[in-house]
Amino acid sequence: MNLANIKILHIDSNHPLLWEQLQQAGFHNEADFTSSKQEVEAKIENYHGIVIRSRFKIDKTFLDKATNLQFIARVGAGLESIDCDYATAKGIHLIAAPEGNANAVGEHAIGMLLSLFNNLNKANNEVKSGQWKREPNRGHELEGKTIGIIGYGNMGKSFAKKLRGFDVTVLCHDILPNMGNENASQVSLSELQERADVLSLHTPWTPETDKMINSDFINQFKKPFWFINTARGNSVVTEDLVQALKSGKILGAGLDVLEYEKLSFETLFEGKKPTAFEYLLQAENVLLTPHIAGWTFESHQKLAQTIVDKICKIY
Repeated sequence: MNLANIKILHIDSNHPLLWEQLQQAGFHNEADFTSSKQEVEAKIENYHGIVIRSRFKIDKTFLDKATNLQFIARVGAGLESIDCDYATAKGIHLIAAPEGNANAVGEHAIGMLLSLFNNLNKANNEVKSGQWKREPNRGHELEGKTIGIIGYGNMGKSFAKKLRGFDVTVLCHDILPNMGNENASQVSLSELQERADVLSLHTPWTPETDKMINSDFINQFKKPFWFINTARGNSVVTEDLVQALKSGKILGAGLDVLEYEKLSFETLFEGKKPTAFEYLLQAENVLLTPHIAGWTFESHQKLAQTIVDKICKIY
């Protein structure tokens, strides 16, 4: 096959190696980082592949106009911005790169957990403002705790691997059977809720996980627990999370993602802040980061390399 005839449209910027290696392999690259969805739709029939992050949704309208499209490659872990069923029905290959930023996400989740347990963010702010409070910042140790992981794919496995050496018990729950490994024992959801001191979420955003973390879900935990979310913000009902923080059912939360994010993940909502979000901004036992768990210099390169390798494998 003459790869020069395979035209690939890049609609988001990525690590330069992605473009360079595809070009070296013989593919024809073109870029358009500024056109609207409608403008891209008007010309997408000219392309055989498209490389995206999250600029806009690849829906039925888009796919119907992409009459020659052979693959969609998303430089990221999830495919929720694509109508996957419709694309698959049209014979389009769907490519993602969860392997590329799994290590970064695992490390970020560990960092959030240690910060919450030891009041690092709160204590840092206090000392910098001239306050020296030792007893109010007495921390907790991870040793002896039970860590529950929901979603045991690339991200969940990475987090569990990082927990080795902390002398903790790690439990995982997944919709697929036999996902446990040497780093985590797979259990039912009810057993995880019975035993966990910490819950870390590593699920994709699907109809099943949408608003999954709500009051009913939270109240089924036997013990108060810490909560880490480096997955997707829409899986959590923020108002219910805030109520659990206020009641002490959730001892602290590390949130890299929020339900208020736009689909692109690049910005939050516009306008007045919801009351629940205002609470998160003020709470001393809440740690917030701007969807950067998988956003390292190293993962930037790993994600691009994973996409190149998967595209080349198709051809």
